[in-house]
Amino acid sequence: MPDDAHSLVAPYALDALDEEESHAFEQHLAVCERCREDLAGLREAAASLAYGADGPAPPAALKERILEQARAERPNIVPLQRRRRWAAPLGAAAAIAAAVALGFGVWSATRPGTNDAFTSVLAKQGAKLVPMGDRGAVAVAPDGSAAIALTVPPAPSGKTYEAWVIEGGTPKPAGVFDGNTGMTVVDIERSVPPGAVVAVTVEAAGGVDQPTQKPMAATGTI
Repeated sequence: MPDDAHSLVAPYALDALDEEESHAFEQHLAVCERCREDLAGLREAAASLAYGADGPAPPAALKERILEQARAERPNIVPLQRRRRWAAPLGAAAAIAAAVALGFGVWSATRPGTNDAFTSVLAKQGAKLVPMGDRGAVAVAPDGSAAIALTVPPAPSGKTYEAWVIEGGTPKPAGVFDGNTGMTVVDIERSVPPGAVVAVTVEAAGGVDQPTQKPMAATGTI
């Protein structure tokens, strides 16, 4: 087990450790409250999305595409198909994004005929998953359609969460939402082109034309 045992929380949540590593990490879990809390958070994020939203059955290759996207977040991770040992810590944001998407995709595969923005976008050929800090992720398709899966509490009284698509440093409003006690899935009401950034701020109820606060969640350049 690596010196920083906390780095194994995400791989453990994704069942990416071998038997020896899993056993060693479970011994660590017994004495580490921080790791137990973070593991519970990862699983809660995946479960909230899985049980809280409907979506069409994704293609059979979706799970592998999500895993490939998670691996791509850190080029120094050894690909899982070659061996199951993680050569370096997986970033928390990428881990949550992967856990969320995997939890949702597996559940949706058993519920054909339903429709949810997040899984609908992920099911498109060439779609990718982009982390939003440690709160969730954005699913983006080559045609510019996108959706957010985010863990945020209900917005304060008189406030709302507002999504933004930022192109060339210029933010453009892309929808408002209230948040809830679990996972919130939001359809982004604007095309997301390559090179853009998706962000979320807390604004006055009804939304504003330009953000007045710093983003509480944002992607890197897409």
